[in-house]
Amino acid sequence: MKRRLACKRHFPMMVNDMSETFHHICPDATWCSRILLDSLLELAVEIAREGREGRHVGTLFTMGFADLVLQNSRPLILDPLAAHPRHARHITDPNLRGTIKELAQLDGAFILDDVGTVLAACRYLDTSSKAVEMAFGLGSRHLAAASISKETNAIAIVVSESAVVRVFYEGHLQAEILPELWLLSRHSLHLRGRIQQHGSPDLRVFTTEETPSAEQTS
Repeated sequence: MKRRLACKRHFPMMVNDMSETFHHICPDATWCSRILLDSLLELAVEIAREGREGRHVGTLFTMGFADLVLQNSRPLILDPLAAHPRHARHITDPNLRGTIKELAQLDGAFILDDVGTVLAACRYLDTSSKAVEMAFGLGSRHLAAASISKETNAIAIVVSESAVVRVFYEGHLQAEILPELWLLSRHSLHLRGRIQQHGSPDLRVFTTEETPSAEQTS
């Protein structure tokens, strides 16, 4: 049985208009602070919306079970966040968020622990994908996210180059976030099973009501 993590400290509530919208994402991950997860999801949405230097970029984040994620990954380049103090690598730090937006242009994943500290960047996730079911149309970044979430129980968040944010947990696609309403008319959901829709005036979040079965994912 996989161990569960507990948040070791409390953080002041941040102003986040999207918190209620994100509330339905990964409700079974009770070990994860909703404040920290909402902050990371908000950052992912910002990257999807803004891109960098006039183009969309894709990247990947994992949150929780960081020791296991690090054991199942390896660096692609020298880690640009290495040796910086922990307080400067916390997901709620505005300076770090700006840095992550720049580093998102590089290959590899950002690894966060359960208290919101980015432990590593530019990591190649090296896990087996044999037991993971993946809908057609999703690429290697999504497959890596699904695989690492199944192997380690971490939450994995993918920002795709098509400006869609997808959340994986326990090997399954849990949510799709469309940051731009014009995507609604042309986007086909990859979620399976019964789907709920939540949102704000300029954002839509689709989540599954329950973990899809083998029949639903095949």
